[in-house]
Amino acid sequence: MGRSAAAKVTAKEINRELTEHNNPNDEIVQSLQKQTANAFIVYLNFKHYHWQTFGPLFRDLHELFDEFAAEVYGTIDELAERIRMIGQDPVSRIEEFQKFATVSSAEKGGDMRSMIREANENSKRIIFEMRQAIKIADENDDPGTADILTRFVQIHEKHEWWLRDILERRDGLTEDAKGN
Repeated sequence: MGRSAAAKVTAKEINRELTEHNNPNDEIVQSLQKQTANAFIVYLNFKHYHWQTFGPLFRDLHELFDEFAAEVYGTIDELAERIRMIGQDPVSRIEEFQKFATVSSAEKGGDMRSMIREANENSKRIIFEMRQAIKIADENDDPGTADILTRFVQIHEKHEWWLRDILERRDGLTEDAKGN
């Protein structure tokens, strides 16, 4: 009885398939590095906003930013470990975060509305980039990376939705609030 086509795949072919993306310049690796760096920056940004919150919505925003920070922090290890699974070293130094991140670090000072707007813009960028990275992972038959990014994009979509809603409703936020 003949072996099926699937059974005829050689060990060399299997190894090549599994290590195909084990290259620091690979598109999947680069996408994961970018999102790991972004996660660190966004985590720190949310902590910054948490510490700098003031005004009539102090308690709600203070807690919201801390919740968002915790959710983003929870993604970092899994993103970094995915990079290790592929065979590369994840970004882990400040210089690397600055090199790979596509989101901006929190601006110093500013009113609550500008902090929320800044957080929302970063969320939109991450959502866009993660969706692109999911497509790349799917096109390259990498369901592990696609799964991680699919789960994590939902976190950022929720953050963007809430931030957008606060900005649209204005909820006690004014352009010129200085915290006095």
